[in-house]
Amino acid sequence: MLDRTIPFYNTILRCDHYQHREVVLPYGFSIVPYEKGFEKGWAELEYAIGDFDSLDEAEHYFVETYLQNQALFSNILFLLSPDKSVVGSCIAWQDKRGDDFVSSLHWLVVDEKYHGMGLGRALCCATMKIFEEQANFPVYIHTQPWSWKAIFLYLSLGFKLQKSDSFSHYENEYYQAMAELKKIVSEKQFELLQEFSEK
Repeated sequence: MLDRTIPFYNTILRCDHYQHREVVLPYGFSIVPYEKGFEKGWAELEYAIGDFDSLDEAEHYFVETYLQNQALFSNILFLLSPDKSVVGSCIAWQDKRGDDFVSSLHWLVVDEKYHGMGLGRALCCATMKIFEEQANFPVYIHTQPWSWKAIFLYLSLGFKLQKSDSFSHYENEYYQAMAELKKIVSEKQFELLQEFSEK
Protein backbone atom coordinates (compact mmCIF):
# COMPACT_ATOMS: atom_id res chain seq x y z
CA MET A 1 0.00 0.00 0.00
CA LEU A 2 1.20 3.52 -0.77
CA ASP A 3 2.48 5.38 2.29
CA ARG A 4 0.46 8.58 2.14
CA THR A 5 2.09 9.93 5.28
CA ILE A 6 4.93 10.94 2.93
CA PRO A 7 4.40 14.63 2.08
CA PHE A 8 2.95 15.41 -1.35
CA TYR A 9 5.07 17.46 -3.72
CA ASN A 10 4.51 17.81 -7.46
CA THR A 11 7.17 15.69 -9.13
CA ILE A 12 7.55 16.04 -12.90
CA LEU A 13 9.29 13.61 -15.24
CA ARG A 14 9.85 13.90 -18.99
CA CYS A 15 10.90 11.44 -21.69
CA ASP A 16 12.33 12.96 -24.86
CA HIS A 17 13.54 9.76 -26.54
CA TYR A 18 12.02 6.37 -25.90
CA GLN A 19 13.84 3.18 -26.78
CA HIS A 20 11.21 0.65 -27.84
CA ARG A 21 10.64 -2.22 -25.43
CA GLU A 22 8.48 -5.26 -26.00
CA VAL A 23 5.42 -5.66 -23.79
CA VAL A 24 5.94 -8.82 -21.74
CA LEU A 25 3.03 -10.24 -19.74
CA PRO A 26 2.67 -13.36 -17.58
CA TYR A 27 0.56 -16.13 -19.10
CA GLY A 28 -3.16 -15.35 -19.18
CA PHE A 29 -2.87 -11.58 -18.67
CA SER A 30 -3.73 -9.16 -21.45
CA ILE A 31 -3.71 -5.41 -22.14
CA VAL A 32 -6.70 -4.08 -24.04
CA PRO A 33 -8.19 -0.66 -24.86
CA TYR A 34 -11.21 0.71 -23.02
CA GLU A 35 -14.52 -1.13 -23.28
CA LYS A 36 -17.84 -0.05 -21.81
CA GLY A 37 -17.98 -0.95 -18.15
CA PHE A 38 -14.24 -0.76 -17.52
CA GLU A 39 -14.76 2.59 -15.81
CA LYS A 40 -16.13 0.67 -12.81
CA GLY A 41 -12.98 -1.44 -12.60
CA TRP A 42 -10.85 1.70 -12.85
CA ALA A 43 -12.84 3.35 -10.06
CA GLU A 44 -12.37 0.30 -7.83
CA LEU A 45 -8.61 0.31 -8.40
CA GLU A 46 -8.18 4.02 -7.70
CA TYR A 47 -10.53 4.02 -4.71
CA ALA A 48 -8.66 1.04 -3.21
CA ILE A 49 -5.38 2.99 -3.15
CA GLY A 50 -6.98 6.12 -1.73
CA ASP A 51 -6.95 8.40 -4.77
CA PHE A 52 -10.68 9.14 -4.38
CA ASP A 53 -13.01 9.32 -1.41
CA SER A 54 -15.70 7.14 -3.00
CA LEU A 55 -16.27 4.79 -5.91
CA ASP A 56 -18.84 7.20 -7.35
CA GLU A 57 -16.35 10.09 -7.26
CA ALA A 58 -13.71 7.99 -9.02
CA GLU A 59 -16.08 6.77 -11.72
CA HIS A 60 -17.46 10.27 -12.30
CA TYR A 61 -13.93 11.64 -12.68
CA PHE A 62 -13.02 8.94 -15.21
CA VAL A 63 -16.18 9.45 -17.28
CA GLU A 64 -15.88 13.24 -17.32
CA THR A 65 -12.14 13.28 -18.02
CA TYR A 66 -11.61 10.39 -20.41
CA LEU A 67 -14.88 9.34 -22.02
CA GLN A 68 -15.85 12.57 -23.74
CA ASN A 69 -13.91 11.79 -26.92
CA GLN A 70 -14.55 8.36 -28.43
CA ALA A 71 -11.59 8.73 -30.81
CA LEU A 72 -9.24 8.53 -27.82
CA PHE A 73 -10.71 5.39 -26.25
CA SER A 74 -7.86 3.31 -27.72
CA ASN A 75 -5.40 5.42 -25.65
CA ILE A 76 -6.96 4.18 -22.41
CA LEU A 77 -5.39 0.83 -21.59
CA PHE A 78 -6.59 -1.81 -19.17
CA LEU A 79 -4.79 -4.81 -17.76
CA LEU A 80 -6.97 -7.91 -17.50
CA SER A 81 -6.27 -10.91 -15.31
CA PRO A 82 -6.72 -14.46 -16.64
CA ASP A 83 -10.39 -14.35 -15.55
CA LYS A 84 -10.81 -11.05 -17.51
CA SER A 85 -11.15 -8.85 -14.44
CA VAL A 86 -9.72 -5.30 -14.61
CA VAL A 87 -6.56 -5.36 -12.46
CA GLY A 88 -4.63 -2.40 -13.87
CA SER A 89 -4.72 0.65 -16.11
CA CYS A 90 -2.59 3.33 -17.73
CA ILE A 91 -3.55 6.14 -20.09
CA ALA A 92 -1.77 7.87 -22.99
CA TRP A 93 -3.18 11.39 -22.83
CA GLN A 94 -2.67 15.01 -23.86
CA ASP A 95 -2.45 17.91 -21.41
CA LYS A 96 -2.12 21.65 -21.85
CA ARG A 97 1.30 23.26 -21.75
CA GLY A 98 0.92 26.93 -22.37
CA ASP A 99 -1.08 27.32 -25.57
CA ASP A 100 -0.19 23.85 -26.85
CA PHE A 101 -0.79 20.25 -25.85
CA VAL A 102 1.84 17.75 -24.73
CA SER A 103 1.74 14.01 -24.24
CA SER A 104 1.38 12.75 -20.71
CA LEU A 105 1.16 9.34 -19.10
CA HIS A 106 -1.74 9.18 -16.63
CA TRP A 107 -2.80 7.00 -13.72
CA LEU A 108 -0.55 3.95 -13.78
CA VAL A 109 -2.20 1.55 -11.34
CA VAL A 110 -2.03 -2.20 -10.70
CA ASP A 111 -4.09 -4.12 -8.15
CA GLU A 112 -1.89 -4.66 -5.08
CA LYS A 113 -2.51 -8.42 -5.27
CA TYR A 114 -0.55 -8.52 -8.53
CA HIS A 115 2.45 -6.39 -7.58
CA GLY A 116 5.90 -7.83 -8.23
CA MET A 117 4.94 -9.51 -11.51
CA GLY A 118 6.23 -6.85 -13.89
CA LEU A 119 2.69 -5.77 -14.78
CA GLY A 120 3.28 -2.06 -14.12
CA ARG A 121 6.28 -2.15 -16.45
CA ALA A 122 4.21 -3.92 -19.12
CA LEU A 123 1.45 -1.31 -18.85
CA CYS A 124 3.98 1.52 -19.11
CA CYS A 125 5.60 -0.05 -22.17
CA ALA A 126 2.20 -0.53 -23.84
CA THR A 127 1.32 3.10 -23.13
CA MET A 128 4.66 4.38 -24.40
CA LYS A 129 4.11 2.33 -27.56
CA ILE A 130 1.04 4.47 -28.27
CA PHE A 131 3.10 7.66 -27.98
CA GLU A 132 5.78 6.01 -30.12
CA GLU A 133 3.31 5.09 -32.87
CA GLN A 134 1.82 8.59 -32.83
CA ALA A 135 5.29 10.25 -32.66
CA ASN A 136 4.08 12.27 -29.69
CA PHE A 137 7.20 13.25 -27.75
CA PRO A 138 8.20 14.49 -25.26
CA VAL A 139 6.01 12.62 -22.78
CA TYR A 140 5.42 14.01 -19.30
CA ILE A 141 4.43 12.37 -16.02
CA HIS A 142 3.13 14.03 -12.87
CA THR A 143 3.70 12.04 -9.69
CA GLN A 144 4.70 12.51 -6.02
CA PRO A 145 7.25 11.14 -3.52
CA TRP A 146 4.95 8.46 -2.11
CA SER A 147 5.03 6.83 -5.56
CA TRP A 148 8.82 6.48 -5.33
CA LYS A 149 8.80 2.88 -6.57
CA ALA A 150 7.00 3.99 -9.75
CA ILE A 151 9.52 6.83 -10.17
CA PHE A 152 12.33 4.27 -10.49
CA LEU A 153 10.25 2.37 -13.06
CA TYR A 154 9.81 5.56 -15.10
CA LEU A 155 13.54 6.31 -14.93
CA SER A 156 14.29 2.83 -16.26
CA LEU A 157 12.12 3.58 -19.31
CA GLY A 158 13.95 6.77 -20.26
CA PHE A 159 12.24 9.46 -18.17
CA LYS A 160 14.22 12.10 -16.29
CA LEU A 161 13.21 14.09 -13.24
CA GLN A 162 12.67 17.74 -14.12
CA LYS A 163 14.09 20.51 -11.95
CA SER A 164 12.02 23.28 -13.49
CA ASP A 165 10.02 22.08 -16.51
CA SER A 166 6.33 21.31 -16.02
CA PHE A 167 2.98 21.01 -17.78
CA SER A 168 -0.75 21.39 -17.17
CA HIS A 169 -1.35 23.33 -13.93
CA TYR A 170 1.42 21.69 -11.90
CA GLU A 171 3.98 23.77 -10.04
CA ASN A 172 7.28 21.88 -10.19
CA GLU A 173 8.42 21.09 -6.63
CA TYR A 174 11.57 19.14 -7.49
CA TYR A 175 13.73 20.27 -4.57
CA GLN A 176 11.06 19.63 -1.94
CA ALA A 177 10.32 16.23 -3.49
CA MET A 178 13.99 15.29 -3.55
CA ALA A 179 14.36 16.26 0.12
CA GLU A 180 11.55 13.82 0.98
CA LEU A 181 12.87 11.09 -1.31
CA LYS A 182 16.27 11.33 0.39
CA LYS A 183 14.58 10.25 3.64
CA ILE A 184 12.90 7.24 2.00
CA VAL A 185 15.31 5.62 -0.45
CA SER A 186 18.80 4.19 -0.01
CA GLU A 187 21.89 6.31 -0.61
CA LYS A 188 22.54 4.43 -3.84
CA GLN A 189 18.97 4.95 -5.02
CA PHE A 190 19.18 8.66 -4.23
CA GLU A 191 22.34 8.94 -6.29
CA LEU A 192 20.38 7.37 -9.15
CA LEU A 193 17.62 9.98 -8.74
CA GLN A 194 20.24 12.71 -8.96
CA GLU A 195 21.87 11.07 -11.98
CA PHE A 196 18.54 10.93 -13.80
CA SER A 197 17.59 14.51 -13.04
CA GLU A 198 17.51 17.27 -15.62
CA LYS A 199 20.98 18.82 -15.89
